[in-house]
Amino acid sequence: MSIIQRIRDKAAWVISIVIGIALLGFLVQDAFVGKTGNGLFSGNSSTVGVVNGRKMEITELEERTKQIKAQYAQYYQIDDATAREQAWNSFIGESVMESETEKLGLAVTGKEIEDMLYIHPSEDIRQAQQYKNQQTGEFDPNLLRNQINEIKRRKEKESLDGLNAYLVGLSKNRLQQKFASLLSNTTYYPKWMLEKLNSDNSTAASASYVHVPYSTIADSTIRISDDEISDYVGKHKEEYKQEETRSVAYVSFDASASADDTAALKSQLDNVKAEFASSSAADLGAFLLRNASKTPYHDAYIAKTAIQVPNKDSIMALPNGGLFGPYLDGGNLTIAKMIDQKIQPDSARVRHILIATQDPRSGQQLLDDSIALKRIDSIKTAFEKGARFDSLAAQFSDDPGSKVKGGDMGYFASGRMVKAFDEFSFNGKKGDHKVVKTEFGYHLIEIEDQKNFGPAYKVAYLSKEIVPSQKTQDSASGLASQFASESRNSKAFEENAKKRNYNKLLAGEIKPQASDIPGIGNSRQIVKWIYGAGPGDVSEVYNVDNKSVVVMVTEVNKEGVMSPAKARPMVEYILKNRKKGEQIKTKIGTPSTLEAVATAMNQPVAKADSIKYSAPFFPNAGQESKVGGYVFNAGAKGKVSPAIAGNSGVYVVRTENVYALPNDAANIEQQRQALMQAQRMQGLNRVEGALKKMATIKDYRSKFF
Repeated sequence: MSIIQRIRDKAAWVISIVIGIALLGFLVQDAFVGKTGNGLFSGNSSTVGVVNGRKMEITELEERTKQIKAQYAQYYQIDDATAREQAWNSFIGESVMESETEKLGLAVTGKEIEDMLYIHPSEDIRQAQQYKNQQTGEFDPNLLRNQINEIKRRKEKESLDGLNAYLVGLSKNRLQQKFASLLSNTTYYPKWMLEKLNSDNSTAASASYVHVPYSTIADSTIRISDDEISDYVGKHKEEYKQEETRSVAYVSFDASASADDTAALKSQLDNVKAEFASSSAADLGAFLLRNASKTPYHDAYIAKTAIQVPNKDSIMALPNGGLFGPYLDGGNLTIAKMIDQKIQPDSARVRHILIATQDPRSGQQLLDDSIALKRIDSIKTAFEKGARFDSLAAQFSDDPGSKVKGGDMGYFASGRMVKAFDEFSFNGKKGDHKVVKTEFGYHLIEIEDQKNFGPAYKVAYLSKEIVPSQKTQDSASGLASQFASESRNSKAFEENAKKRNYNKLLAGEIKPQASDIPGIGNSRQIVKWIYGAGPGDVSEVYNVDNKSVVVMVTEVNKEGVMSPAKARPMVEYILKNRKKGEQIKTKIGTPSTLEAVATAMNQPVAKADSIKYSAPFFPNAGQESKVGGYVFNAGAKGKVSPAIAGNSGVYVVRTENVYALPNDAANIEQQRQALMQAQRMQGLNRVEGALKKMATIKDYRSKFF
């Protein structure tokens, strides 16, 4: 991401609290309504979910979703489904924590809110231009206080709602901090436990053993019934819980662009070639826009080393005004036009001081243009009279990303900055400085370095996507419609797919809120249909991207414990190994010597010289905790063990020696504090996870979206 883009991103943080700053995940609910569950945006709309009896209405979910999208918009765009999922998860986290803070009597007072607003405000408020003193450039709490009072005085609903949402967010965040602090102070790691752990970890052993792998018995000789699977799953329910999911089979009919479609687009581009060639540099932007080019005109020189396009060498060899193409570039047909070429550095390093006049995202004016120009001229004069550039940047610059580094923006390639900024950085000389006006405001820029001088090119690209024609789409849709009409049940679906030699594809583990189906793509409407259908039901035709799809539901998995069929792939090998272990143990009997076991089982006597207590690893066998437990048994030395069923086979082992390794452990108290700190950091997530696990959660979102 370019520095100017980072400036743009940071500028979004200064948006007025009037339009609601989405700082936290815990927004929207009114902090002062207690247990009623009626939040700021709740209404009589349908319920999309319930957590521990607390309802979320669709209006609240959508408002939370909007807040989250606005928050992410400062960095990049996220789709509605992703934002909605985050909004739902934040509601779950908030709900399960709310009752716990109430039980503990935790609350946030009005004085604490005052402190968070005016005395110790968050960084986004502190950096907001409208709350800075124009003379000192520092945060002025009175400006914020006046704005909040003005919002309350006017009583405009939108402004009051935004303010209320922000204050609720502060309150929720402070409650979470209090809860986390309470948890961290309960963390304790006894000194004796650490001493015991260090002692155990410094213990090692040598042992001889015979390992009889389970693979010595063929899988085909062992049968596992559904009842055995069911019995095992019933004893390990937590490990084999499943969410509600569906599985489907589908047939896809390709509607992507054909060779005829590509040829038609090539002809279309050939028809405008002459106009492209004759367009002046000043008209190129309008020409490309008028012809709906996928690649807009980038009016900048790009170093040859940074240009990564197909047919690069041919394009770089063009004279000024020359054309190359049409050529294939990914899913586009493109014509390249050489505009100009020159020698320039491939990267420059500058430092700058920004006096911002406008937020390019919102269009909000931050400072009058004439005032900004006078201020940057004064800074330039101070620099020319000997003031340190880095000190001036730290004191006056409105670019938070570079001011902490004395204005230094590091090395960047040509074309990464806005045009005026870029042109001075690459056309000037090392040591030059100048005031430059951009859409962000006024910059004092000094060129610190330029390197790797070489050819740079300004190229325009007329690029159009190869898309399927209506004829191509109709052909695929027609085949899909015929198949769907003749395949209204599972039997017909299977027979018709086989008879017509259509490729039947499978997709499983589709969750109620899924927006994509593997192999199909973005297909929320299909997911909604699937969850309204039953096993064997066949859909109508769905058009997704460049294909037409017909779907059949093959499996419905309800929330709860897995069925024997679903659990079999995960459980069968465990039960088979158990039965193999019993057979091997019966064959070994009561061992007298390792040599006798080795002869009877046709396996060698192996030796492990450095088995560690913390991780008992046996060569050519793997880590085996049960076997290690016997080895380190105080009374085991010199004795032959009974047959022990491990992870990979059955073992008979004899401990030869147990000894201590050099202990280079750190200071016990330092270790203890480090472990306690790690536990504190993980504590809140673990507690929240446990609360979610115990919560009663009803999710009805799939009925609405």
